[in-house]
Amino acid sequence: LSRRDFLKVGGLAFLGTAGATALTQNNHNHVTENPNKVHASHVMQQGDHGDLPGTVGEVDHEKNGFNPTDVLTDFDYGEVSTLPNGQVLREYKIVALNKNIEVLPGIEFPAWTYNGRIPGPTIRATEGDRIRIHFSNGSNHPHSIHFHGFHPSEMDGVPGTGPGGLVEPGGSFTYEFDAEPFGLHLYHCHVFPLARHIAKGLYGAFIVDPKEGRPPVDREMVMVMNGIDVDFDDVNDFYAVNGIPFHYQNRPIQIGVGEK
Repeated sequence: LSRRDFLKVGGLAFLGTAGATALTQNNHNHVTENPNKVHASHVMQQGDHGDLPGTVGEVDHEKNGFNPTDVLTDFDYGEVSTLPNGQVLREYKIVALNKNIEVLPGIEFPAWTYNGRIPGPTIRATEGDRIRIHFSNGSNHPHSIHFHGFHPSEMDGVPGTGPGGLVEPGGSFTYEFDAEPFGLHLYHCHVFPLARHIAKGLYGAFIVDPKEGRPPVDREMVMVMNGIDVDFDDVNDFYAVNGIPFHYQNRPIQIGVGEK
């Protein structure tokens, strides 16, 4: 019986015969086993939604520093001012940090984060605004921020495109460009290996509203889906929305009848 078949049969993710294992990170970024193991039955249970698994209890959102329910509507419009030419300027501060995040009760993931959360802050602006991102690297690995959309090549956040393409630990760089085109975009670290830097948590949503505005609605929410590979075998063990698996199953989003 393969590990993957076992996971399918059990309807659970990352559960071995010895139970779920909490992960920690040492100073050399090696994953080590926590001696205080959490038994599988204390973490996962059969949910109230058919065959879907659930969790026993919840993660410590306060310790994590973010709550997926809040992330839904936590749009960051930056610090707003006006440039001499009349253009709106939005300034943001983003810091790359190493941080252990409890992704399931008793299971920690040694993440790389923007501002200590997964996904990073939801940056929001209006088409034509000037965006200024003050980025500093507080981790022990080189990182960057690559924004989808239109911008000068030296602001692309890709190694080889300038000093913002690879910011060393302790370093900083300011990305500056106009917010365009309007739409829903992403941003993420573009330092290689690219897949690893994104999978560890360095990504977020970048929303550019059209100049004429959007059609009126009752509620606006952003949901960023991600995979989590807790044992670093390049296969996702969990899937989540806004960082924490099973969160909206445990805490359903409340929407009124007739709300748009």
